[in-house]
Amino acid sequence: MLRATGLVKSYRAPGGEPIPVLRGVDLVVKGGELVAVVGQSGSGKSTLLCVLGLLEDADAGEIVYENVCVSALPRSAKSRARGRWVGFVFQSFLLLPSLTALENVLLAARYTGRDRAEARRRGLALLDELGVVGRKDHYPQELSGGEQQRVAFCRAVLNDPPLLLADEPTGNLDDANGAVIFDALRSRARAGAAVVVVSHRPEAATGATAVYRLRGGVLEA
Repeated sequence: MLRATGLVKSYRAPGGEPIPVLRGVDLVVKGGELVAVVGQSGSGKSTLLCVLGLLEDADAGEIVYENVCVSALPRSAKSRARGRWVGFVFQSFLLLPSLTALENVLLAARYTGRDRAEARRRGLALLDELGVVGRKDHYPQELSGGEQQRVAFCRAVLNDPPLLLADEPTGNLDDANGAVIFDALRSRARAGAAVVVVSHRPEAATGATAVYRLRGGVLEA
């Protein structure tokens, strides 16, 4: 599902030298696999996920979804590719405060042209599966952190993306809510999605198909 080859990424401070973050990273993730990437804070884990998900461009290297080299696409086509293939789960939830929980989930359907009634049925089913359907009409500020992340997870998987990328998805959660999210990620892998989780928490490696450590810009098995 996902093949990344030779990813290189650096950042340049104004007037300074380039700071290398990724140094030739290779990664292959097949459908049905859950890959955990661990590493210290500042090691580049989030940058790697943003590059894999086409939120940032690599300086060099190639990213392929299925048989499509998406890293070579123009910007507008990359946006369409994200909508078709990728679901994101972020540490900070990124829910819109002016929308209810259900409305936040249904945002994902706007980018794919999915039938509104079908998307609503699917969204309600996901909220029920994650135990927050009773909070569907509540706004993010009325939800706990664990509830917000469950809603964000439902938004990420509404369109059943074949690739799911999770960036420290339990970083702001207690152990109980973190376990719910990790279980949901494993469930997506069992359902056939390719799942990549970056985290500093050891639980991320539980049940993972493979565990890698990002150190010095290099991905180590």
